[in-house]
Amino acid sequence: MEGFEEWKKQAEQWSSQALQQWKKQAEPLWSQAHEYIQQVPPTQIYAALAILLVTSVLLLLGRLLKRQKANTILLSGLSGSGKTILFYQLRDGSAHQGTVTSMEPNEGTFVLNSEKSKNGKLKPVHLVDVPGHSRLRPKLDEFLPQAAGIVFVVDALEFLPNLRAVSEYLYDLLTKASVVKKKIPILILCNKTDKVTAHSKEFIRKQLEKEIDKLRASRSAISTADIANDFTLGVLGEPFSFTQCQNKVTVAEAAGIIGEVAEVERFIRDHVKS
Repeated sequence: MEGFEEWKKQAEQWSSQALQQWKKQAEPLWSQAHEYIQQVPPTQIYAALAILLVTSVLLLLGRLLKRQKANTILLSGLSGSGKTILFYQLRDGSAHQGTVTSMEPNEGTFVLNSEKSKNGKLKPVHLVDVPGHSRLRPKLDEFLPQAAGIVFVVDALEFLPNLRAVSEYLYDLLTKASVVKKKIPILILCNKTDKVTAHSKEFIRKQLEKEIDKLRASRSAISTADIANDFTLGVLGEPFSFTQCQNKVTVAEAAGIIGEVAEVERFIRDHVKS
């Protein structure tokens, strides 16, 4: 015990000596800092404090916004692929066959129709049907910052005649900076599969991969939609596959006209949690 007490006293003496030495070294520095502050005009000090305060507030807001989970799902694809019918089936279970191609995004925030009878708290989905006309596709960029997922609708009935156009649109989407950086998941939804002559999702997937592989070679993996950002699509030297994408890409089937939308509903709830 005596040895311990003696060690304790020595430790306290060392700590005290170190503190005193630190104070002696710090006093000149503090004095210099104080003199410098007195020489600085008050307006500059106030400006520096204001900048510090604004920066702190912006950083805090940025963190809060990141914590908020996005609830926006985008429906994209060529005109005539059935996006609008899917929108109404998901919203109220009706095909709304009388609707026409819109020149503006069709959007709404609602609980999915299939979930309305369920008990408990359900998170509403912000669903946006983006016009498919080539001149109107840039409207998609307005919604990408809030997107939790993208449903890329493909007409499985008229797939082959539109293969090139579908592949180009999908290629541009997969190489967009905002999609790649945020790793926004994409569901390639093969619509109209209720028709006898519709192509299967496996056939559509393989054909899209082959066509995108050709586009990758001709465009050098730079998207015409976001040419300032050089993103390599797939693995160089290997045939393109959706499994190589930085964001998750899946393929599913639907028949919007008769209400078969279970797979797209599952995709929505996987990325917009209740």
